[in-house]
Amino acid sequence: MEKPADPQFPIHDLLRRRWSPRAFAERTVEPEKIQRMLEAARWASSCFNEQPWIFILATSDQPTEHSKILNCFVEGNQVWAKRAPLLMITVAKQHFDHNGHPNRHAFHDVGLAVGNLVIQATAMDLVVHQMAGILHETIREGFSLPSGYEPVTGLAIGYSGEPDTLPTEIREREQVPRSRKTLHEFVFSKTWGQPPYFLS
Repeated sequence: MEKPADPQFPIHDLLRRRWSPRAFAERTVEPEKIQRMLEAARWASSCFNEQPWIFILATSDQPTEHSKILNCFVEGNQVWAKRAPLLMITVAKQHFDHNGHPNRHAFHDVGLAVGNLVIQATAMDLVVHQMAGILHETIREGFSLPSGYEPVTGLAIGYSGEPDTLPTEIREREQVPRSRKTLHEFVFSKTWGQPPYFLS
């Protein structure tokens, strides 16, 4: 199943095709594709080149490790994420190496790295569903996170599957058309709430 965006202005096809399904096919993700996604993440930009991202991952070929990560997601996410052949947790390092000061941009930079990963995944016909619904203390304790490292999100990655593999309520959400705010709602110029001339 695909659900491409209907953009207001033309965008790259990889961005148009990217979406976050909950239905995954029972097909493993090839190791070389995992390597390429992580390599894409590695080359993301970051404040002071700090690269504050950490990825904890497991594949369905590692059932014990896969279940350990799955159990770090809230119950509502576990229902569908259990079918994803690759699960990840993203973690942010919250202080700069060069001076020890708090890095208030760490979450932003983790997001940039994941953005690279997602687009690389899309280019390889994979799908990624990002989750805010994670159990922070379970992650800290289960993976012995050092002080100064904070869990950010969960990721379910794999090949797109059929919606009929999902429970009814989730399947209905899966099939709802995609929508976004218009540019007028979040792009301003001169003063708050005023769109730039090229959006008039």
